Amino acid sequence: MPATVPPDRPLPDPVPVLPALPAAEPCAHSGEGPGSGMITETSVAGIRTLLAHRPGPVTAGLLFRVGSADETLATSGITHLVEHLALYRHGLGDLHYNGTTAAACTHFHVTGTTADVVEYLNGVCAALRDLPVERLETEKEILRTEAAGKAGGPARAAAAWRYGPGSYGLAAHPEYGLHKITERDVRDWARTWFTAENAVLWITGDTVPEGLDLGLPSGAWHPAPEPTSALPGTPAYFHGDDGGVCLTAVVPRSTRASLFTEVLGKELFRELRQKGGYSYTAAADYSVRDAGRATVVAYADSLPQKQDALVGAFVDVLAKLRAGRIEQSDLDAVRASALARFDLPDLGAAMLPGHAVNLLLGHRNLTPAEARAELGAVTTEDLRDVAREVWADALMQVPTASVEWAGLTPAPARSADIVEGRRRPAVADDAVSLIVGAEGVSVVAPDDRATVRYADCVLLRTFPDGARHLVDRNGFSVTVEPSLYRIDPAELAVVDASVPPSVVIAMPPRDPARIPRATRPGAAAAWRNPRSGLFAAAIWGLGALAVVMAAVTGVLLFHATDPAVPVGDRDLRPVKLSGLVTVGFAVMCVARHRRRSGRT
Repeated sequence: MPATVPPDRPLPDPVPVLPALPAAEPCAHSGEGPGSGMITETSVAGIRTLLAHRPGPVTAGLLFRVGSADETLATSGITHLVEHLALYRHGLGDLHYNGTTAAACTHFHVTGTTADVVEYLNGVCAALRDLPVERLETEKEILRTEAAGKAGGPARAAAAWRYGPGSYGLAAHPEYGLHKITERDVRDWARTWFTAENAVLWITGDTVPEGLDLGLPSGAWHPAPEPTSALPGTPAYFHGDDGGVCLTAVVPRSTRASLFTEVLGKELFRELRQKGGYSYTAAADYSVRDAGRATVVAYADSLPQKQDALVGAFVDVLAKLRAGRIEQSDLDAVRASALARFDLPDLGAAMLPGHAVNLLLGHRNLTPAEARAELGAVTTEDLRDVAREVWADALMQVPTASVEWAGLTPAPARSADIVEGRRRPAVADDAVSLIVGAEGVSVVAPDDRATVRYADCVLLRTFPDGARHLVDRNGFSVTVEPSLYRIDPAELAVVDASVPPSVVIAMPPRDPARIPRATRPGAAAAWRNPRSGLFAAAIWGLGALAVVMAAVTGVLLFHATDPAVPVGDRDLRPVKLSGLVTVGFAVMCVARHRRRSGRT
């Protein structure tokens, strides 16, 4: 993202596309009946339901195919807010339950006795039917507090650069919509997305518990949203201040891609930690994005003095795998680990969450025989092909100046052009200008520029003090501060009227201490600026003083050389002093004038 992105954009770690669940690649399914240790599919109140026996406490989850990726930047946070409202009435207590909102799914889960599970699930569904909207403003504050406590991370930054402020990149942005969302909005959102047809229920039990009364409204199943893009092409890179290297790539979901990620993690750990000693953490992760695609994330950290070496070694690992130099022993090791999961007791229960996600997204689950066969068929050539797919779609965060030598192109860090319109120099720095035009707004600096065209605007935040914050679909943003550019209300009205009302958020008053002031750096700064009016006035002032002092020197010299005064009584010291001062003013005036003219 460009340097002009406001500092209030946190980038918490890492972007959750799906809730934290067991691996969904591969996931086995069987039509065998209860007690077999595998999964049975049925229906409860119109909700697709999965059952698999496991002794001990019962665990259940209710998944909905809705998440932050279904929102817009102007409505961001509404799914998270509904999730919080649905859980409010459960209050305190010893029951182990929670809810999570990810990019593609929202998940309510619970562990306890059968009665606990029934009470929890019935309560969640009752709350979704009739949200406690009296808690709306309180829960908004809780969500803001939650966001303030999250740390930044490179995987989240990569999502913002890859997708922009839309679809799977929204989780990398603040929940701006919380300032706009109303009681009606959350009710409509719940009725549209939290429906029986858009849900999957899973329970670690042989049968559906008695007393389960979910009663969700009827609706439609929604496939995962199409991804947005803020990248003109890949492989690409951007600079990050995390200090490490993070590579993300989106690839087709497959068993071979899952195994490749495991091999990549082993190779990174071997080369970057054990051999090179560059990193403490060097690992790779494979996560499902939607029905057909998954995200591969590779990360390694380092100390500042080792960052250049880390980048080179990291790139070399990917080059080695793309060339097909993959150890058969590494493939055999990760394959054996994957096959060992089929020997776990209560296999069906362990696979329930992943199976539910696949069912919810529309991805076919494999039978145990199919999963084993796919694992056994993967070759080192398959892994080489995945390595090439990963590199072709790679987006890499680096701490160093450039990795173009490795074949990556820089992701756009500034807008390609600026709008036409009236240019207003910043009060404190004439080198920075704001342009407000008929098609959009731009901020231009000597080494940077950001443009938001009204047709591409996905967010306009308006503040009572006159400030405007605009964001476009590629993630570029422009902040208009009237105190910094002396923009008048008529021009602000043009901005407000030029964007769709659906993207406008009226913000509450800002703390006066957070409103930037046009504090021109005083006379000293203007004096140093050859384009400033004060600089020109200073030159004229110095010239006038030089003229005055020259006149004074002439008068003193006339009196000092008066023939009526004996030579021995003549005092030339005032003349000398006045002359020195005059010469000094003259030199300063010439020097300032030469600087203003651009000469040295």
